[in-house]
Amino acid sequence: MKKVNVYITWKQGVLDPQGKAIQESLHSLGYQEILGARVGKYIELEVEEGPDIEGRVKEMCERLLANPVIEDYEIATSEEVRL
Repeated sequence: MKKVNVYITWKQGVLDPQGKAIQESLHSLGYQEILGARVGKYIELEVEEGPDIEGRVKEMCERLLANPVIEDYEIATSEEVRL
């Protein structure tokens, strides 16, 4: 079994209202040094090892997990996980 981490973020230029709300809230708490905030998604998948698992996860991202029109994604694999 292998753990695969998927990080999904907004593409540059796409508005992020949740990130803007976080930035404004941090400013109201006195954290004026915050110049911007963006909110993304983190998905952890446990997968069976097999041929081209990274290709299969990329396919999952493009078909379901991310919207490739407005989101970027990064796939990172970890060492074998024992349950």
